[in-house]
Order: sequence, then C-alpha cells, then structure tokens
Amino acid sequence: MDSSASNRLEFTASFEKAPVTGVFKDFEVRFGFDPMKPAGNHLDVIIRTSSADMANPDINQAIAGMEWFDFMRYRQAEFRASDIRRGPGEASYLARGALSLKGVQQPQEFAFTWNPADGKMVGEFVTQRSIFGIGTGEWKNTDIVGDAVKVKFRIRLRPLP
Repeated sequence: MDSSASNRLEFTASFEKAPVTGVFKDFEVRFGFDPMKPAGNHLDVIIRTSSADMANPDINQAIAGMEWFDFMRYRQAEFRASDIRRGPGEASYLARGALSLKGVQQPQEFAFTWNPADGKMVGEFVTQRSIFGIGTGEWKNTDIVGDAVKVKFRIRLRPLP
C-alpha cells in the first residue's frame, strides 16, 4: 500500500435508520495478482481495530468496549483471499476469502476495481455486524443500530521492488 496516498477504509452503519459513518485510520493492504499464475494470487488486509474513528469521542469510547469491537482482546481484524478472479469489466475483479473480526471468521466476497497503471483499488461490500458479535447486550437488537454495515475502501498500491 502506498502510505503517501489518501487511502481510506470506511464503514457505514445505521443508527435509528440514519446512516453513520466511521473510518479505520490504521490498516495495511497487500495484493498480488498474476492472471498467468492464479494459485499465487492474494489479497491480505490487516486492520488495527482501535483505529476506528466515528468522529465523536463518546461513540469512540463506546465502540472500544466489549459490546462492540473490544479493542483490548481483539486488536486487529483481517481479510485474507487467495481466490481472486477477473470480473465482468476491464478493471473489475472479485475477491473471495475470509473476514476475521472479534474472534469470528466468516466467508466474504466482494467486487473491486484495480488499475495496475496507477495502483488504484476501489471497492465495497455489505456485511452484518451480528455475525461477528459486534453490538451485544443491549445493542444486540437491530431496531436502533441496524445489522447491515457497508464497508468501502479506496487505496493506492505501489509495486514492490
């Protein structure tokens, strides 16, 4: 990942049916793709969960706790894919792998675009917070905080020397 670029990894949930967006400020992406050697293709994303920022100190303090991300016990989330295929468009791809969050691993797939010339990778997917135990206790019910979470990313990759 090109650390000098304006990389962004954001998540949007709903609170009382209104969208609320946060970002992960600290994450790392490694991507290897060779259409001639698909067995070696990979996409690895490591996210420091304590870097989650919802632009509100009270919410940031709450999401650090056991009912939400539980930063103390689960310091990182990971997405790892070795099944990466070309999609329907010229710069379109599909990654299939596993998302590990808060000690739970679930299959996940998403489409993304990648331009090898400039290294720009853009994509999004929707997952459910409940399958990872995000929002437990009084927050388990999805009436106030919705279950669906949209994850969007925009990053710039640089070739390895």
